[in-house]
Amino acid sequence: MSGRLDRDKLFAARLHAARARPYLATALFALHTVESRRVPTMAVDPHWRCYVSPVFVDRTPVEELAGVWVHEVSHLLRDHHGRSDRVARERGLTGPGERLRMNIAADCEINDDIYGDGLARPEGAVDPALLKLPDGELMEDYLRMFQLGPYTQGLVWLDCGSGADGSQREWDHGPDDAHGLSPQERDAVRFRVAQGITGRPGDTPSGWRRWAQEAFHPPQPWRDLLGAAVRSAAASAGAGEDYTYGRPSRRSASVPGAVLPSLRRRPPRVSVVIDTSGSVSDAELGSALLEVAAIGRAVGGRRDMVTVLPCDAAAQVVHPLCRAEGIPLLGGGGTDLRAGFAAALRARPRPDVVVVLTDGQTPWPSSRPPCRTVVGLFPRQRTRSWEQEDEYEPDSPPDWARVVVIG
Repeated sequence: MSGRLDRDKLFAARLHAARARPYLATALFALHTVESRRVPTMAVDPHWRCYVSPVFVDRTPVEELAGVWVHEVSHLLRDHHGRSDRVARERGLTGPGERLRMNIAADCEINDDIYGDGLARPEGAVDPALLKLPDGELMEDYLRMFQLGPYTQGLVWLDCGSGADGSQREWDHGPDDAHGLSPQERDAVRFRVAQGITGRPGDTPSGWRRWAQEAFHPPQPWRDLLGAAVRSAAASAGAGEDYTYGRPSRRSASVPGAVLPSLRRRPPRVSVVIDTSGSVSDAELGSALLEVAAIGRAVGGRRDMVTVLPCDAAAQVVHPLCRAEGIPLLGGGGTDLRAGFAAALRARPRPDVVVVLTDGQTPWPSSRPPCRTVVGLFPRQRTRSWEQEDEYEPDSPPDWARVVVIG
């Protein structure tokens, strides 16, 4: 067994990975390898460095090393480090045990569909079946489905690095050291990978196609606005749901010898009303579904807090958010979103935020709803239509709604 890293074997495995998954080649060759004897296997940091154990490379076949290459770069492409940090802040998750859970949940998101078709499954790879969980979920969802226990006892060795769970490791070189990618370079790599997947999807797994659609979709200022509205609703009076000792109250310092619980706030309930009238194009409906997925992330991955209501001249069935692409957007007639508002507000429990995605060609409620309202408008050029020839002029969104143009 050699004491030095066998780079020829390691890079042969990377080439094998690129041939098996050509749409990931740009990302695979963007990684800078760093030899490290403190890493159990292979691990990545947020700056696109890949730390590699020489002992692990010596004992692992090239075909399995190729699978590890794809696994590690998947953590970075899917921004697991940034998502883990957000989840930790939102849910008050602290300590190495919670970071291990995040690494396991991230692995489940990746490993359910990346192996096979020329890519060998590495020994010890963690997938949802190992934890008796369903395939096809996101990291945030898996975190809610399991705790450390009997099924995870054999996974204490697992460590894909700070690029998988956001927690810095002792072996990390840091943001200012050599061979790290800048934020702009990381975005360029993700764009190239997403472009390759959407241009020639072929037999690309559905998880990667879904990722590419969201990554390739241009960032919208609308999402920042929604996030602000969501945070405001969450911080409002009455949003507290329960007490928890996971994050002790700051008032504990005034009571020596006692630990007081802090108020745990639930994410706000969001009802999304989507305009499905004939004036909204299929492309805009597809964009609306991407925004629905973004809304799910804005509430910390709590899909149970989001409902979707298609509406043209009449409200359709209210759908809980399971998968955005699985929601049937029925409609095609005229537009009257007042019916959508009424149906959303009849729901029990009542939503904290109503989000409306529309082209704006609709009458609006005459009075302010008893909750925060955000309107996302699909852009329209002012042209004469049959409605305008009948002296119909759609109302502008009311002053009580926060409005932003989508696209």
